[in-house]
Amino acid sequence: MTYEKFNILNYFLTNFLFFYQATINKQNFIKKYFIFFCLSMSTHKWYQTQVEQPQQQSQAMFIDQENMPNLLNVKKSRMTIGDRFVPQLRKQFNLTPDQRQMDMSSSQTTLDLLYKQQILEQQFNMESGSLIFNNQNTFQYSGVNYYLDQIDPKNKNSPLIDHKYFSLPETVSQTYGKYMRKIPKVPFKVLDAPQLQDDFYLNLIDWSHQNILSVALGQCVYLWSAQSSKVTKLLDLPADSVTSVAWAQSGPLVGVGTTSGEVQIWDANKLQIAQVFKKHSSRVGTLCFSQNLLSSGSRDKNIIQIDYRNKSSNFTISYAHKQEVCGLKWSPDSQYLASGGNDNKLYIWSAQNLSKPICKFNDHQAAVKAIAWSPHQHGLLASGGGTADKTIRFWNALEGRNLSKEDTGSQVCNLMFSKQDNELISTHGYSQNQIILWKCKGMKRIATLTGHSSRVLYLAMSPDGNTIVTGAGDETLRFWNIYPPATEQKQKVCSLLPSNISIR
Repeated sequence: MTYEKFNILNYFLTNFLFFYQATINKQNFIKKYFIFFCLSMSTHKWYQTQVEQPQQQSQAMFIDQENMPNLLNVKKSRMTIGDRFVPQLRKQFNLTPDQRQMDMSSSQTTLDLLYKQQILEQQFNMESGSLIFNNQNTFQYSGVNYYLDQIDPKNKNSPLIDHKYFSLPETVSQTYGKYMRKIPKVPFKVLDAPQLQDDFYLNLIDWSHQNILSVALGQCVYLWSAQSSKVTKLLDLPADSVTSVAWAQSGPLVGVGTTSGEVQIWDANKLQIAQVFKKHSSRVGTLCFSQNLLSSGSRDKNIIQIDYRNKSSNFTISYAHKQEVCGLKWSPDSQYLASGGNDNKLYIWSAQNLSKPICKFNDHQAAVKAIAWSPHQHGLLASGGGTADKTIRFWNALEGRNLSKEDTGSQVCNLMFSKQDNELISTHGYSQNQIILWKCKGMKRIATLTGHSSRVLYLAMSPDGNTIVTGAGDETLRFWNIYPPATEQKQKVCSLLPSNISIR
């Protein structure tokens, strides 16, 4: 019964009793009416305390409960704005009206922090109003105020933009320019390379310490100067074809392997042949120089070591592979030689005894052409498998054990460690034809470069380590700025030279 109905009923009963008592019993009328009035007032008071107020309280509680999900959603949405692309930090930071120093989950400073922690491997310590990064080079940043209410999604500097941390486009904000390199997604130079063979087992380009790129095209070898862009023909084999090229670690000597099994050593300055060796019975698909030896791998399954410093015919045959040898790499200290073959095997040889491998690895499920030694960690070796394997594996060559592996999803054609940082470059074939830059710690992808329409079979690096060149079956050579110089980082647009330049 509502309050209005109660008043109406009380009114009718009061009037009814009033007239009834007035007509029947006039003596007790005033006394009985007073008692009835007191009872009605007490009843009214009880109704207010027991019925009306609880209903109002329950109605108010119901309104709060309806608003709580909305408030939670608003709070959650605001937190989502800040934490959308930022991993959860170990410490919690609150943004209150009294404490508006910075929002660690949404500000530009957080992106700086995460970059320093994950890319540069720097540890950070919290102090009042500042972030201090402890590393070989110390960076100090004062606290900057960034509030959720001031975020503009259209602003390229907004923390809402997904920079993805490990795949930064060239157009990344200049806010990071002082300490973050920008990797262009397109090559800065493209050279036509007609008759560049589309053969997984060959090695047809190499970059010398004198900044000269050697390229084998069919029966010829060309030298391209990176400083002057001048192209010089080194040799032309009328009755043979070139299957591999490699530069010596020092000096102007370049090794050339042929289909007939010959190994030639040429003087690039004089454009003259220095030595010729005919020790293989089949094509020489890979060459590699150490400090005093030239190693050659062939389809005849043999690895031959030749001391190129003297003109004697002293050589050593290393036999272990059951099929064609397609990958050879000497360690930076020239103490160990790694060899990979079409038999899916990876072997480690010691320079002290090249007649028998000291380590044998059978983990790959396809041909092992991609081999690279780390210049940053002694004894660390990386290898990549072909189409049926698609993995990159890391080995401790000193102890002969497998450290880790990474499934790349495509054929691994080449591997090369960066000279600048602890990073790895890989080129791929079937089926994605991409170039990937990896952070070795955790094998995180820094950048993925695409542009070749065929397998990226060949890879070389400039002597300063800033640029790589890739070659593919699409008969092009593409130059990529992996570590752009500081002066080039200030440019907003990457200059792309015409692609119709020919290596010939």
